[in-house]
Amino acid sequence: MAKNNPELGREVNKYLDTLGINTPITEMVKADREEKLDRITDLTHEMLEVLGLDLTDDSLEETPLRVAKMYVDEIFSGLRYDTFPKCTTVENKFSSNDEFVLEKNITLYSDCEHHLRPIIGHAHIAYIPGKKVLGLSKLNRVTQYFAQRPQVQERLTQQIAHAIAYITDSKNVMVVIDAGHTCVSQRGIKDTQSTTVTATCLGVFGESGGSLRKEVMANINRR
Repeated sequence: MAKNNPELGREVNKYLDTLGINTPITEMVKADREEKLDRITDLTHEMLEVLGLDLTDDSLEETPLRVAKMYVDEIFSGLRYDTFPKCTTVENKFSSNDEFVLEKNITLYSDCEHHLRPIIGHAHIAYIPGKKVLGLSKLNRVTQYFAQRPQVQERLTQQIAHAIAYITDSKNVMVVIDAGHTCVSQRGIKDTQSTTVTATCLGVFGESGGSLRKEVMANINRR
């Protein structure tokens, strides 16, 4: 059974385009995988040579191809529509009114688009099902899909929230991300303790002074 849904991937990305929150991309995103591997391999080879590495060494000679495969098939695979996860929904027979589903502490690995250094943390997703309920693991997979791009955390939070809203046909979605940025801890200020928290609150979760947002945050912070 297919684990991915390219058609849904195109639909969701097109929807994010209309909201102005999609990742800035060019037509190159549609290029064939093999073409991308060849070009990134060549460019990585050139970069490493400029840095002074001897790529005839048996430890380094395959590094450019390994890097290309890592970018295309793994850490930046969220730029491909064909890697979007299959998100089967079922009829909502379980919750109503203001009853929400919360999945917290979803492991998050992404990369900052400014320095291409890792962003590491957790995402927390809450939504109020309407007519549809989404399988819990799909919340993880949608998070992973958008994380596997060069990202800005604020945009990443919005992309996950609006994608879940689109897939579940629910107007009430809340996404909170708490993550450390290695572009802060490894370079620049070199602060190893700080984390960044971002939140996107749609529908009733976005109501000023609303109790549901407070309830979700209380559950997130409960250990």
